[in-house]
Order: sequence, then structure tokens, then C-alpha cells
Amino acid sequence: MASMKALRVLARPTRHSLSATRTPPALVSAAAVTQATPQGRRYASSKHPAGFSPPSAADLSELRERVQEFTRRELPEEVAAATDKSNAFPADMWAKLGDAGFLGMTADEDVGGLGLGYQAHCVVMEELSRASGSVALSYAAHSQLCVNQLQLNGTPAQKQKYLPGLIAGTKVGALAMSESGAGSDVVSMRTAAKEVDGGFLLTGTKMWITNGPDADVVVVYAKTAPDAGSKGITAFIVETASEGFSCARKLDKMGMRGSNTGELVFDAVFVPTENVLGQVNGGVRVLMEGLDLERLVLSAGPLGLMQAALDVALPFTHQRKQFGQPIAHNQFVQGRLADMYTKLQASRAYTYATARAVDEAGEVRTQDCAGAILYAAERATESALDCIQLLGGMGYVEEMPASRLLRDAKLYEIGAGTSEIRRMVIGRAFNKEYKHLGA
Repeated sequence: MASMKALRVLARPTRHSLSATRTPPALVSAAAVTQATPQGRRYASSKHPAGFSPPSAADLSELRERVQEFTRRELPEEVAAATDKSNAFPADMWAKLGDAGFLGMTADEDVGGLGLGYQAHCVVMEELSRASGSVALSYAAHSQLCVNQLQLNGTPAQKQKYLPGLIAGTKVGALAMSESGAGSDVVSMRTAAKEVDGGFLLTGTKMWITNGPDADVVVVYAKTAPDAGSKGITAFIVETASEGFSCARKLDKMGMRGSNTGELVFDAVFVPTENVLGQVNGGVRVLMEGLDLERLVLSAGPLGLMQAALDVALPFTHQRKQFGQPIAHNQFVQGRLADMYTKLQASRAYTYATARAVDEAGEVRTQDCAGAILYAAERATESALDCIQLLGGMGYVEEMPASRLLRDAKLYEIGAGTSEIRRMVIGRAFNKEYKHLGA
């Protein structure tokens, strides 16, 4: 099993080779700008660790191979199927992901991270999703929603305290924002934080929290000034071992089974002042700091599911014979396969072009982060349905993974902001960009 140091070497090899992989190299936009220096290309924005150097296409291809080796060894179909059937996350997977170095893709090296950037994070997310959508979703909630939020907004002391364990996989992370009555409408949350001597008391509940039943560390949003609207919300780092914290129940979901999701209860949970993430009443800024990047990295999840659908449908349709020939020789079948492939490649190009713009030009475009996951999520659901149809009767039985792919894919049209919210986000970005025309 590769160590983090070994992965860093493998991710940036001194000798590049275009070795064959199961997936084509990530497609990237030729329009992305690379900033060059005499020492080579380098870009460190506020979204990256100091001294960050964007990985090359060869680096990313090499990393993809390493993740594929990991999934073949640690996350084969048998494990993915058992995880879905049992609705239980394989507990030993956290340490394995940590040993492989995958839990700190965007974090500082001095706390155990790899500092490889968002293209690399998307590569890991895509390949894990290809093997198991649910394991990958829990991975993203940990490595992006929790670890990257701490990386972007934590103080040096907070990073030193929490990131080493989270990156090593000895601690599990989560983010708690949504409530039963406050999903897309974040400002309507009811969880409150009352200031007391030395810190705050958190009271309220959070709903649909990925990793909630397993988490040791949770980034929690609560109202510290209830009458101030969006300017009265604060982000906190909460340790679940704290008195008054509990997970009321684990949710039984139709898909992403094994990615444990729960309802969290905060009954006057004391959080010390030093665990405020960002500024008091500045929680919305912390939220927005990571939201675009969250959407970007999560958009790689549907890519993996689309590739998995092709992994199932292509061999089946070339082996299954009807009327004396493989059904893949039927033009209707070829049409579905062509559409699945084209949707995947278009989605992959959009996601990696957006990630490359972040890594190489320091450019985070809200409409593209929302657009990438909007497009990929809807295409993944369509591709999973096509996979089921191509398998015919076998697509409708649990003996094949097609049903799991569909149930997992649907989550990406709902979680991290629904498709409707994403369209609204893109529209508002246009309104902001062109508001001068209506003046």
C-alpha cells in the first residue's frame, strides 16, 4: 500500500510515460492559462497551499493509474456490492484511504497533505466513484467538505490540531449545514449558538449529514445573531465527543447506501472560542469560500458513475447474442452506447477544464462550478438508465450493478444543491455579470 510520500513521488514522476489506463486521460481546456516562471509553471492562489505547482497531464495520468490500482485492490465490485446491500461503510476504508494519501489532496504538506490541487482531487473522486459511488461520496464529504474547509479557513493552530488525524484517516470528518426545514435556504436555519464564557453553546439539529453517524470532527453552521440574516451565521469546528452531541438516527436511503447519513442533535454543546472557523458572524463567507470548489470536486462523482455504466454495458452488449449476433451490432444499441460515451466525454471535459482553470489561472467561476455538476449529474442519471435498458432483464435484477449506479447517480441531482438551485446560481451569475446593461 502506497504511503503519502510514495504517492507524492508517483503523482509527480521524474520520468513521464503515457502508460495505458482503463480511462482516457483527463480532458482539459486549451483556453486555460498557465502562468510561467523561470523555474517552470507555478501558481498559488488563495485556494492552494503556498508554493503550489499545477500537475501536468502526465502527472494526472500517473495519479489516475495509482487510484485505479487502489480500487482494484481495496474496492473491488464485491466490496461495493456488499456496502450497498448492508448500508454500512467499510470502516477499515478510512485508514486505507489515509495510507494511500487520498484524504489530503488539497491540504498543506506540513500537516500530511499532498497539496496537489483540484484537478488531482477530481481524479481521485472520479476513480473512487467508478468503483463505489457511496464510498466516494463519504470520501468527498471528508476530504473536500471538511478537510478543504479547514485548509481554506482554519488558523494555523486549528490546522495543526485537526488536519493530521483527518488526513491520516484516524479521524472522520463531516460538514453540517442543512436542516429539515433549511436545505437550499441556508439563512432559515434554526440551529443557534449562544455566546458564553470561553465559547458558545450550540443547540439545534442538522439533517442529511453525510458521515454524520461516523464523524469525529464536524464543521457546523449556526446562528450567532438570529436577527442579522446571512450576516449572523458562524462556522464552528465541533468534536462529536463533546457532551450534548448525538446522532439521532442513521437515514435509510434509496441510493448511496453505505455512505452513512444521519440526523445530528446539538443539545447545548459547548464549543470553545478557538474553534470558531473564520470570524464570528462570518460563516456565510466560510460557506461560500468552499461552495464552488465543493461543487467542482463533486462533479467528478457522476463522471465515475458514467464510466462504471459503460464498464458494465460495453462488454455485456458485445457478449449477449440475439438473432445470431451480439446485440451491440444493432444500430439502436449502438446509438445508446454512443450517447453514453459522448455524455461522459463532454462532462469530463467540462469538469477538468474548470478544475484546470482553478489550478493554473486561480480562476474560480461560480457558473462553471455549478454548471459542471449540473450537467454531469443529469447525464449520469440518463447513462445509468441507458445501462439498465441495454442489459434488458439483467439490468433489472440486483445480480448486476446497474440498479446501484442509477440509485447512486440520482443523488447528484439533489445533494450539494439541487439541479434547480444550480440553474438559479448560474442565472444569478449572469445577472451580476451583465447588470451594467440594465442600469
